Amino acid sequence: MPIDPSVAIGADLGARTFSWTESDVLLYHLGIGAGARAGDNLSADALRYTLDDAALQVLPSFGVVAPTFHETDPPPLDLPGCDINLAQVVHGAQSISVSGPLPTSGTATIRTTLTDIWDKVKAAVIWQEGVATSDATGEELWRVRSSIFVKGEGGWGGDRGTATSVEVPEREPDHVSSYTVTPQQALLYRLCGDRNPLHADPDFAKAAGFPAPILHGLCSWGIVLRELTDGILGGDASKVGGFTGRFSGVVFPGETIRVSGWRTDDAIIGSAAIEGGERDGSPVLADCVLTPA
Repeated sequence: MPIDPSVAIGADLGARTFSWTESDVLLYHLGIGAGARAGDNLSADALRYTLDDAALQVLPSFGVVAPTFHETDPPPLDLPGCDINLAQVVHGAQSISVSGPLPTSGTATIRTTLTDIWDKVKAAVIWQEGVATSDATGEELWRVRSSIFVKGEGGWGGDRGTATSVEVPEREPDHVSSYTVTPQQALLYRLCGDRNPLHADPDFAKAAGFPAPILHGLCSWGIVLRELTDGILGGDASKVGGFTGRFSGVVFPGETIRVSGWRTDDAIIGSAAIEGGERDGSPVLADCVLTPA
């Protein structure tokens, strides 16, 4: 069968050593909308993302893109025991947890393992986990976990997986903000290591069934984390211990993302949807949990 869990689960997907600089961090922050609002160029809080001085901080979501930041070609999806059609694959969920504030430059090695496969009858969900360690100290820097949703590959009688829905508090959110995606947002974010033409080439996007190029899901994910960090944690990236979210809809450049956040005893629950226009209320990111450091 196209997916053989006995081969896939536990498979070592190898290690990758990579380096990053302050310039990479600055570009990533610009790619997820830091500095895009009027007055941000004069705001000390905003400049913590966009100015390479002693106050520069790293939003933990950077760890997701850092290993492939300098890639110019999409990485091949080569998973042991998984013979799948790339056209049927979508990004399902993404999370990161950090051991402490991320350095603004450095060299690390990430080792990735295929950890689980869920049989959703009409689809399969494949989970990977990567652990990044500092080459200088050997200490763990961050841990990422992600899933892909493969349509048409379920039904072999495998593990159905666990429910992952996050319950949103039944009250008004503690934070609401709106961020308007700039027309060039996807073109800027693609310089962070994701050159998929779906996000840049109008003809390619139309062939894929979209009226225009769409924003990268991980860009929306980063925008939501930044908005929650700024709105609830005072813009202090060092207060973020982890973030997870499930991709639930597309965003087109020019649209506005409304981000809502609720404080709970041990986390911040978030959600994001399109604000205004014909797609008002369309979901963007669901089951968001920001874990404070």
